[in-house]
This record gives sequence, C-alpha cells and structure tokens, in this order.
Amino acid sequence: MTEVVGGQGPVRIKVLKLRPDAELPRYAHVGAFGDLAADLYAVDAALLEAGATMAVATGIALEFPSTHGALVEDRSGLAMRGVTTLAGVIDPGYRGEIKVVVTNLSGAAVEVKAGDRIAQLRIVRRIEAEFDEVSELVEAPRGAKGFGSTGK
Repeated sequence: MTEVVGGQGPVRIKVLKLRPDAELPRYAHVGAFGDLAADLYAVDAALLEAGATMAVATGIALEFPSTHGALVEDRSGLAMRGVTTLAGVIDPGYRGEIKVVVTNLSGAAVEVKAGDRIAQLRIVRRIEAEFDEVSELVEAPRGAKGFGSTGK
C-alpha cells in the first residue's frame, strides 16, 4: 500500500520503452521505509575509462505531469568505485531518452553491463519561484560562512 502525504494520490509517470530490452525504473525497497529513489538501468554495455565522462543510455523516455520532474543521483555502490553522475535534472517537458551522464573519477576503467543499475531517479515536485532583486539580505546566524563553516 502506498502511503500518501497530504491526501494526494501517487504520482503517475508514463514510461515509453524506446527499446524492447529497456527496463522501467523501479524501487529496490518499497513500503513505509522504502527507497527515496528508483533505480535506472543501462540498456547497453559500455567501458568507462579512467577519467572519462560519457552518457549511458537507458532506452526509456518519461512523461511527467507538469507538477513534477526528477533528479538523477549517484548509486552508492558505483560512487564507492569512483563513478559519479553529472547533469542530473529532468524537466517535466522533456520527452527524449533518459541518458545518465557519468564520470569515472577512479584510476581504473569501469565496465557497465546491459541491465546494470547505473543511477537513481528521485522524483521531485516542481516549484516555480519568483526572484526579487534586493539591496540587502536579512542577517542570519550562519551569515556568509560556506564550505567547512561547521569546522568539521
């Protein structure tokens, strides 16, 4: 049973297989304490050389409602091997193939096999903000302290 927050039904996302061997995104763990993001799968094998960046095809296209989009995130197992994702925003109006841009930060080539989980797809609600130019900002305890500001 899907737990719904705020009385809304589950978000329905249409998936078009561009290739018959493509896999739909899916959650490895579901339920009350399930995964935050669904797995995305490579549709082709690829060799990601050390230091290289490439787009890995998933063989699917998505149709989001206008209220939602997605972020493409790392898989922790690949990140431990030095493979990280880049360019991970999918807007609601995009209808092309989902390709995962990955970079191999390790010193060795990494093999991706067809059917491997290569990234995670986190569904997000789209919020359109208005940006107002001001002459100053209200002071906050953190102020302008950035990277490493906690001392840890």
